[in-house]
Amino acid sequence: MAVQPEGTPCWADAMFSDVEGAKRFYGDVLGWTFGESSPQYGNYTQAYVDGKAVAAVVPPMPGQEGQSQWCLYFSSPDVAATAQKIRDHGGEILMEPMKVGDFGTMCLAREPSGAVFGVWQAGTHEGFEATGTPGAYCWAEVFTREPEKADTFLSAVFPYRMKQMDDHAVDFRVFDVAENTVLGRMKMTDDFPPEVPSYINVYFTVDDCDQAVERAVKLGGVLRFGPLSSPFGRFAALGDPQGANFSVIDITTTEGQMPSVSDV
Repeated sequence: MAVQPEGTPCWADAMFSDVEGAKRFYGDVLGWTFGESSPQYGNYTQAYVDGKAVAAVVPPMPGQEGQSQWCLYFSSPDVAATAQKIRDHGGEILMEPMKVGDFGTMCLAREPSGAVFGVWQAGTHEGFEATGTPGAYCWAEVFTREPEKADTFLSAVFPYRMKQMDDHAVDFRVFDVAENTVLGRMKMTDDFPPEVPSYINVYFTVDDCDQAVERAVKLGGVLRFGPLSSPFGRFAALGDPQGANFSVIDITTTEGQMPSVSDV
């Protein structure tokens, strides 16, 4: 796939204390195979579906041990300039812009309401080689208790056009880059335990949501929500055995009408 427009999700990876355990879990649940780990880059290991790179797993760096979580990266033509925008609009840089060989340049940041994310300026590694197919990334949502902070920040840092879902039951917003809807934002309700911070929930595509959930739970994963049918597909929210949250979605099994949205 070509380099994605600025602000488009372009890659996802996660740190796991037990990388081999993570490989077994995601290999079974999502059908991933794995390349050779790269000692030069902290044993970074890419995951593949049908020979196409879809994500990566990596052991934590010394001092960064903790609960595993997925990190979503947004495309940027200039990571240094994006990092400055992040600072200017109340975000925090967790890892300064860093060149990763010929692959590209990255930084890690936290938006003002607390969700951690990455920024990627492509070199030879352009990001996802497949999306929207079984085992590959499909969608992501920022879950936050402070939607105004997140909305203001994201739309200032990236060239987003915002739309609000016309539904009084949930506070949900989507972000468009040009004509493509690339990201969602959900206000966290009291259903979320207070100790759960803001985070970005990454969705991976599956052939059959219920079967994927069954495999995940059998391997020690936790079902957090669903499976539920929607106009977007049948989906479920899961936690893997090491605590990383993610969702699975079968985009071929849809139910109901698409909700209407209004420009903000």
